[in-house]
This record gives sequence, C-alpha cells and structure tokens, in this order.
Amino acid sequence: MLDRIDLAILDILKRDARISFQALSERVHLTPRPCQARVRKLERMGVIRGYCALVDDSAARPGLSLLVLVALSSLGGRQAQRRFEALMQNCDEVIECRLISGAFDYSLRMQCADMEHYRQLTETWLNHTEFEIDKLVSNPELSVLKHPYA
Repeated sequence: MLDRIDLAILDILKRDARISFQALSERVHLTPRPCQARVRKLERMGVIRGYCALVDDSAARPGLSLLVLVALSSLGGRQAQRRFEALMQNCDEVIECRLISGAFDYSLRMQCADMEHYRQLTETWLNHTEFEIDKLVSNPELSVLKHPYA
C-alpha cells in the first residue's frame, strides 16, 4: 500500500519529473536520502514506469487532433483484437490507444495532417479484413481544457 508521502511524491513527479531530490524532499517533508529511497521503491514496484517530456502534439505535429472510438466485429475474436492492437502500436498517427468497455472496444487519440489523411488511413484499416473493424466514430478535438499532467 502507498502512504500519503508516496502519493504526494507521485503527485509532484507527475507535474515535474525533473525536480531535484532536494526540492522533492522539502516538498514532502523528508530528508533527501529517504525521499530518494521512496522514489526508487516506487520505480521497482512499477508504480513509476518511466519519465518523459510532455509534448504539445499540436505544436510538434500541426494538423488535426481526433478522438476516435473503434468497435471490432464480435466474429474476429481475440486474434483480430491482437492484430488490431499491434497495428495501433505501430501507427505513428495514433498517440494513445485504450481498451475500453461498452459499445466500443477502443478509444484512440490521433494526430493527422488533415481530414483527408485521416480518411485515407482509416479507409485502409477498414479495407483490411484481418482487423475486423465494425465501426469507427471520430470526433475532432477543438481544444484541450485540462491535461492530466499539467
């Protein structure tokens, strides 16, 4: 179980992964060595999976941001699901892919050059029967009002 200090460390690191152990320890009211030990423990436990830069996708890759819901055919089974997931892992336009429950199977965040680029890409997905895509619903992203790590 994580205690309140572990949770405070995680909250701070989510917002600033480049913070020094000295500054982090001061914010959670520990000395640097125990603070560093807690961070290393959280890394070993897999709670902290890594560190990365938050990139503004619209600035780095200008174009069209979309939220896309995908439903696979129930006939394809687990094999079609694995093939689709492999496709998503290797598709540069797919920024994020989540398996979800409900009427759709996947939620995607995508960044495409424009609507024609999106249309061509998804048309190739729909034309490949091995992916067993039953339905795609896309919603252009107008603006990000709250980012999970900002």
